[in-house]
Amino acid sequence: MEQDSLDILLPYQKAWIEDTAAVKVWEKSRRIGASYVEALAAVLEAAKSKEAGGQSSYYLSYSKEMTQQFAKDAAFWAKHIHAAASEVEEIAIKDEDKDITVYRVRFASGYEIWGLPSTARSLRSKQGRVILDEAAFVDDMSGLLKAALALQMWGGCVRILSTHNGDDNPFNTLIKEIREGKKKYSLYRTSFDEALEQGLYKRICLVKGEAWSPEKQEKWRQEIIGDYGDMADEELFCIPIRAGTRYFPAALLEAVADNGVTVLRKTCEDSFTFEKEEKRVKEFEKWLKHEVRDVLLAHTNPVYIGEDFARSGDLTSIFFDEEMPDGRLLTFLVIELRNVPFAQQWQVIRYCMNTLPNLGSAAFDSRGNGQMIAELAAQEWPGYVYQVMITTKWYSENFPALKGSMEDAATNIPDDPFIRDDFRVVGLKAGVPCVLERSGGSREHRHGDGAIAKLMAFYAAKEDDAKSYQPMTYEAVATENRYRRNKDIWDD
Repeated sequence: MEQDSLDILLPYQKAWIEDTAAVKVWEKSRRIGASYVEALAAVLEAAKSKEAGGQSSYYLSYSKEMTQQFAKDAAFWAKHIHAAASEVEEIAIKDEDKDITVYRVRFASGYEIWGLPSTARSLRSKQGRVILDEAAFVDDMSGLLKAALALQMWGGCVRILSTHNGDDNPFNTLIKEIREGKKKYSLYRTSFDEALEQGLYKRICLVKGEAWSPEKQEKWRQEIIGDYGDMADEELFCIPIRAGTRYFPAALLEAVADNGVTVLRKTCEDSFTFEKEEKRVKEFEKWLKHEVRDVLLAHTNPVYIGEDFARSGDLTSIFFDEEMPDGRLLTFLVIELRNVPFAQQWQVIRYCMNTLPNLGSAAFDSRGNGQMIAELAAQEWPGYVYQVMITTKWYSENFPALKGSMEDAATNIPDDPFIRDDFRVVGLKAGVPCVLERSGGSREHRHGDGAIAKLMAFYAAKEDDAKSYQPMTYEAVATENRYRRNKDIWDD
């Protein structure tokens, strides 16, 4: 059955899985099935007996969703090769006084496949194969690699897969060292076009039950390249972006990252939209009182709110920035809403703005569906809300000011990998900083949301400081702000 499984792989996938080197590195395009085939490799190893050289595997990446998907892929492959294995198990473990979720697939051989957080301590006391996926995007690749390589002492191995994330990234440095002969690791490189040449789109058509043609493949190729825009070279063709092209350098993001910022995430199932209104309101009311209320009440200086809206696909990000007596503007809370109905998004906004002891003002994304929430807020709090239609001009006037504030240590961002990733995808296009690509990986469904929400909060505070509004082409609508100090509104 093992050979049958290998026979269905594309040539570049088969070459990767057949290489038994202790350390392998794959410089790759997105969307070519690299993680998927590594899940098969993990299953083949876990299904073996001890006598046959079986091993457990430990998967680490920067995204919980990627880790969960890898575990699901492993369970799929186990069924495909008829290996006796469990379904994916979700396990909550205590890590530095907080619960985190890990994933496990167990095999009759006694070996397991684990999906773990991307921290070096996750590999303590482990033995087996380490898989570091999208290595260029983890917080401490060097530390993770050091911990992973230690497992070789007892026969373990290391598999490193990633697209590029700038030419000054540790992943690109590792590749240079391999090519220069400084590291004796096995190196693979597969660009999007190389994958197509070896049958990627033909396989996609086969799975979909569609007919393949050269014309159809070229059309699909152009669509994918178009999706990535200016980032196609790095994301699809294994060409790292020159250092400095990204607008917010990694060192700057690290310098302003604050682990004291509260980040709250709320996700709804599709069916929640069609629950009775009373149930929807009650669930969010409970969540807001238990999770959000005390955080808001603890901050009595003027607070500025920035929102980047999404209904489905991406997420709504809401930043809360407090103006300190020394003039610094510090984020203390971020709320992320994924697949949340319009009514409950408005419920969240209304509750937060009513609860804050000292509301400065708020800036709302007024593009598309976001216009509804922005308009409701402007009607509810006249004089406190800016409705922003984002344009290139708006980006050019506000991103540089935010970056300057970060360089002066006058503002912060959450020490959160997903939100930092949102800032990493801001780059220069025709000299103007803007969001150039999706963030968070292929399954994470982000689009620089946190960076835009932070910029909105920064803009709201900046406009307040100006004390008057000057009309501009992006149609931010507000009147002069007066600090709101109605504390009775949140008293029980």
